[in-house]
Formats: sequence, structure tokens, C-alpha cells
Amino acid sequence: MTTAPERRPALDADVLIVGGGIVGVSTAMQLLTRNPGLSIILAEKEKALAMHQSGHNSGVIHAGVYYAPGSLKAEFCRRGADATYAFSAEHGLRTERCGKLIVATNDIERARLKDLFVRCQQNGLHPEMLDGAALRRIEPNITGIAAVRVESSGIADYPAIVRKMAELATLNGADIRLSCEILSLREEHDHLVASTTTGDIRTRYGIVCGGLMADRLAATCGMEIDFRIIPFRGEYFRLPASKDQIVNHLIYPVPDPSLPFLGVHLTRMIDGYVTVGPNAVLAMARQGYRWRDVNMHDLMEMAAFPGFWKMLRSHARAGFQEGVNSVWRHGYLNLCRKYCPGLQLDDLLSYPAGVRAQAVMRDGSMVQDFLIRQSKHCLHVCNAPSPAATSAIPIGAHLVEQFLTFAEDLQMRSQR
Repeated sequence: MTTAPERRPALDADVLIVGGGIVGVSTAMQLLTRNPGLSIILAEKEKALAMHQSGHNSGVIHAGVYYAPGSLKAEFCRRGADATYAFSAEHGLRTERCGKLIVATNDIERARLKDLFVRCQQNGLHPEMLDGAALRRIEPNITGIAAVRVESSGIADYPAIVRKMAELATLNGADIRLSCEILSLREEHDHLVASTTTGDIRTRYGIVCGGLMADRLAATCGMEIDFRIIPFRGEYFRLPASKDQIVNHLIYPVPDPSLPFLGVHLTRMIDGYVTVGPNAVLAMARQGYRWRDVNMHDLMEMAAFPGFWKMLRSHARAGFQEGVNSVWRHGYLNLCRKYCPGLQLDDLLSYPAGVRAQAVMRDGSMVQDFLIRQSKHCLHVCNAPSPAATSAIPIGAHLVEQFLTFAEDLQMRSQR
């Protein structure tokens, strides 16, 4: 007796994209531009797009000053800055190429500044080295003994960019589902099943841009995870309207090369005001935007990961100081007054914080470049550090290329 062939389950779409941040939406837009015959569902757990890292950042278009030559960060950032300006101009979105100054306030920082100047040149930028007098002429409210100016840095409206990308993706057929949280991903023989808060979604493949949940989503696909996402809160203050013209450029300190973050800086925002920040404080929840946001499951998961404790030991002194400055505004102010002495405590007005999704390896090292891995039916963006917003268009293009090589049947179908 012959048996009936097994019925394949009906698919809801060709591709599921997880995450409504700028990387996920950019990927959806470009995948449909390249392959207009595909069907795509983009699932976002929040009620709107760009609710986390894409909507809680400094708004800077980075030029690619700090990144190792030849790294994905350096390449994506350089291409991404040009693409961000071009995309915004094409669609009538606001940008400003105001330039960036990295300011040295002592001899140790001046020596580091020279290294950054060389790094800028290696990354194809056109930096200008300024002495203290030249710095005062262009930024009278900033104090320093030297500075590097990078004119291609600027500011953008990233939430608006995400919304425009989503609009273009939708016009090409994308089904964007908000308030649709992915609970788990299960890879069957020839398809992917996503369990969500609104029901199961079945697709042939997935591209997972899960940000703060990247490691958990990868683990549900059966991947061996040798890293964890550790959340760091970046706290900002806004300066009062009387200080809207305090700087003409983006003002950054010279970073400590032993630390993974850039330090507290003055940022002109696209709406005309100026912010101060961010710091980098260990968050007590993956969405821990405030000190009182505590999630015991998140904390227990961090505590069970050996790399978390190794990371803390490696950066114990800096981490302690960041925590002190977070609760003691005088300490935060002193970081700013190092290069902008005219600021007063009353100038630090409340402003929403952001949370960075930082991948940390078992040895305690922080992953500094983009980390993309593959399971049976999915590509996983496991780490997308700053400058992911600046780099979103080339990152999306890179993911599309990787995905179409990985999903050969969809590539062949799109060419018919």
C-alpha cells in the first residue's frame, strides 16, 4: 500500500524579518527592491517602529573616525554616511553636515589625538589638525590644547529615515506587523515557524535583527551561543534653549583606547537643541531605560554567563565611575566641563536615555564589530554596534547579498 505524500504546510510569506529597527527595515526595503517578487513579513514587538536603539541614539551621522581600517565597521560607516545623506536628500528628510571636533585637553590626550588623526587618514577621511588657538576661533565656548576636525560628520533624523524606509518597503509589498512579538523561532525541515503574540508565522527563511534580544532569538533556532547581549544604558541630558548655540560642531572628547565607548559629548540635534551624553551604565534590564527598571530574569541570565563577570573585572574601575556619575550629576557635569567649562549644573535638563545591545563573548571581551551568523533557515544579526544607524543602508545591502547566497531557491525564483 502506498502512503500519501506528506502535505507541506502553507507558508505565510517567503521571508520573515524580525525587528523594526533601522537595520531590519533597511534590509526589508532593499530585499524587495532587489527581488520585487518576494513576499516579506516584518514583525516588530512594539506599537511603532524605531522604539529602541534606532530611536534612542545621538542622531549622529558618523564619518568612521575610530574604526580599524578594513573592518566591517569602517567600511560600512564610510559608505553609510554617504548613503544616509543621499537617502535623506532624495526623500526630503533633514540632515546637517555640521562636522565633528575631537578635543584634547591634556598632553596624554594630544598623543592619542595624533593616533586618531592617522586613523582618519587610513579610513579615507580628510581630517584637519587644529591647535588650541584655531579651536578657540571656531568654537569659543570649547577649551582644549588641540583638536581634530572631521567635516563629513553630521546629524540626521533616524526615526524619520526608518519611517520612510518602511513606507517604501510597504509600497513594494512588505507586510509590516506591529505589536507582534516573536516568542520563539523553530526551524523545521524546509521552513521556519515563528511563534508570536499574534499567532504562528510560517515562512521559508528568516533574517533576525533582534537587537537586545538577538542572542535569545538565535538560541531558539538551536544555535550554540558563545556570547550574550549585555545591556548598557546611555544617559543623556538636554541643554536649555539659551544654550542652543553653544557649539557649532559636534564636540567629542578623546576616547580612552582601553574602553569600548566614546565618552560624554556635546551633540547638536536635528531639532535645533543640544544634548550632553551618553555615559555607559550597566542596565538592570534589557530594556532598562531607568535605574528603577529591574528584570530579575535578565539579571539572572547575565549572572549565569561567565563572560559577564570577566567583563566586569576587566572594566571594574571605569564601570564604578560611570555608575557614580550616573547618580551624582556633579560628576557627569565635570566630564562636560573638562572641555566646555561654561556649563552649570542647572544646564543639565532631563532627556530620555537609550540602551545599547552589547554582545560579550565567554572570555569577557566586548564584540566591537558586526557579528552575523547563520542557522538552518535564518541569518542572525547578533551584534550591530554603533554606528549601526549611520551604516544601516550598507548593512542592509550586505545582509541581502548574504541572504540571497544562502537562500539560493529564492534567488533563482527572483531571476525567473
